Amino acid sequence: MKHIINARKQQEITHYDNLAKQWQAIAGGNKWATDAHGLKHGDYSSYAFLDKLLTKFSRDKKILDYGCGTGLHSLTPLKYGAREVSGIDLSEESLKIARARAKNEKLTEQAQFIKMDCEQLNFPDNNFDLILDGGAFSSLDLDKALSELARVLKPNGQLIGIETLGHNPLTNLKRKLNFARGARTKWAAEHIFKIDDFKRAQKYFGQVKVKYFHLLVLLAMPLRKIPGMTLIIKFLDKIDALLLKIPFLKKYAFKIVFVFSEPKKSHKINKI
Repeated sequence: MKHIINARKQQEITHYDNLAKQWQAIAGGNKWATDAHGLKHGDYSSYAFLDKLLTKFSRDKKILDYGCGTGLHSLTPLKYGAREVSGIDLSEESLKIARARAKNEKLTEQAQFIKMDCEQLNFPDNNFDLILDGGAFSSLDLDKALSELARVLKPNGQLIGIETLGHNPLTNLKRKLNFARGARTKWAAEHIFKIDDFKRAQKYFGQVKVKYFHLLVLLAMPLRKIPGMTLIIKFLDKIDALLLKIPFLKKYAFKIVFVFSEPKKSHKINKI
C-alpha cells in the first residue's frame, strides 16, 4: 500500500529541509559540532549525560537513531563499539548532511541513513538492541511513535532519548515567538513532551526512568556565542543539578534524558 504523507508531516519535512539548508550555509568551522539550530551539544550537561548512557549501552549493539536529522548523534554509538547504526528521517536535506557526516568520519560501512516515517517503521519486530531519540517526539503523534518503538525494540533493549520538557513559561513563550516568525511548526510548538506523557510511555514500556536538566542555564543560552560563556554555562549547570533535586522544580526543567525499557508488545496501531 502506498504510504501517504499527510499535511502535518509535510509541514515538518519542509521545516527541517529548510533548517538543513540554512545549516549548510552558516555552519562554517563548527560544521560537524552543531545541530540544525547551530547549538553545540557538547557544552550542556544533558547531552553529556546522554553520551554517558551511550558509552554504557552501545557496545556490540544494533542501533536505530530515530528521527536522526543531520546525524549529529548517529555516529557516537559506533565510536563506543556499536555494530551498526541506522538513522531514519523524512527530511531528505537533513539525511544528505547525515550521510556526508558519516563519509567525513569514514563510517559509511557501519552507518546507513534512510528516508522513513517514524510513525510507520519499515523494520521487523524485535529488530534493534538500542534506539536513540535525539528529540523527535514533538514532531510526531506520540502514541503512534511509542507503539512502533516498542514493536521494533528487542525485549531486553533500551530506548534512550533526550527531549525538551514543555512546562517552563519562558521556553513556552519563546516557542510561541518562534512559531510566529516561522521558526517552528504549529504541531511541534504544541506537542512538546509533558510530565503526563510519562504515563503514556508506561502503556508501551514497563520501565520508565528520567533525569532532569537546565533551569538557570536557560538565561545564558541566548548569549552562548560570547567568549567565556561555555564556562558560565557549565557553572550554572552545576547549580541547576542542585536545584532540580527539589521535586517541585523538576517540571520546569528545559531538558529530560530518559531510558525506557521492557517494551510491551501488545500494542498495535492503524497504518496511515
